[in-house]
Amino acid sequence: MKTIGYAASAAGAPLAPFHFERRTLRPNDVAIDILYCGICHSDLHMARNDWGMSAYPLVPGHEIVGRVSAVGPQVARFKEGDRVAVGCMVDSCQRCDQCRKGEEQLCREGMTLTYASPDRITGELTQGGYSKHVVVREEFVLKVPDSLDISRAAPLLCAGITTYSPLRMWNVGPGSRVGVIGLGGLGHMAVKLAAGMGAHVTVLSRSHAKEADALALGADALLVSTDEEAMAEAASSLDLIIDTVPVKHALDPYLPLLDVDGTLVIVGQIGPIEAPSTVPLMFGRRRIAGSPIGGIRETQELLDFCGRRDILPDVETIRMDQVNEAFERLEKADVRYRFVIDMGSLPG
Repeated sequence: MKTIGYAASAAGAPLAPFHFERRTLRPNDVAIDILYCGICHSDLHMARNDWGMSAYPLVPGHEIVGRVSAVGPQVARFKEGDRVAVGCMVDSCQRCDQCRKGEEQLCREGMTLTYASPDRITGELTQGGYSKHVVVREEFVLKVPDSLDISRAAPLLCAGITTYSPLRMWNVGPGSRVGVIGLGGLGHMAVKLAAGMGAHVTVLSRSHAKEADALALGADALLVSTDEEAMAEAASSLDLIIDTVPVKHALDPYLPLLDVDGTLVIVGQIGPIEAPSTVPLMFGRRRIAGSPIGGIRETQELLDFCGRRDILPDVETIRMDQVNEAFERLEKADVRYRFVIDMGSLPG
């Protein structure tokens, strides 16, 4: 299938139109016309090879929503015209203990990423959702509830599941006390989802500047992390902290906020953090953990939950030819709170 997308040709190159071929449908494949694709901070990192694992040409995009255009003969769950979504992975071994229990993101052989990852059959590199079409095996395609606004749903496939998964893992519900560090693409979803689960939500920020936004998103309070007196008064007041900060930073200011057996979960930074003191860990039986995306079953659960609760990201919709400007703005955190590309703006 001939298609067109926007690709980075090298680490320092701007994204530009790129014509390429999607694979012919295998028996268990679903072909999708992409309607919208979210822009994730990891797209920026991968386009610029910040993590040293990119291969070019590279078509980013792993927050994909669209409609089924064709299905292979063995496909049973989808038909032409269905509203569907694809997230950060498009394959896994399907055999290991993690895959069998629905945790494909933790596949023992490694998941196949939606872009810049070798196809498990041909070895060709996958290409992402900044394009008109995509072909994905049935097991990694998700149903989009009719109640969700499809033009805003795309960031649920990464920002949504990245924050939903730890909230579910640590059993957040009514009465839970959840802190969220950072109020960007991930953080604003963490606030909305935790509030939707019935938790008392506190946003942790360096100033009061985002207080009105935090409360409007569903938070109950904003705690200024640079206010030593307020931080001391809040000691042992949280059960779970979702840390969405995407750069190296210190955890020490936040760990004393956790109650006994509380957990700080890192979902933003991939790489080094400043070395934490073990004192609050040892004397409060507190934990630091990490969490990636969720599995396919949990991602479908997220979409269904958001459909029932009418939870959607706050997005700014852009044209495909505005993607490089969006990358520049994303680097400056100049977006509330997620960019979504209208793929109808891409000719071809």
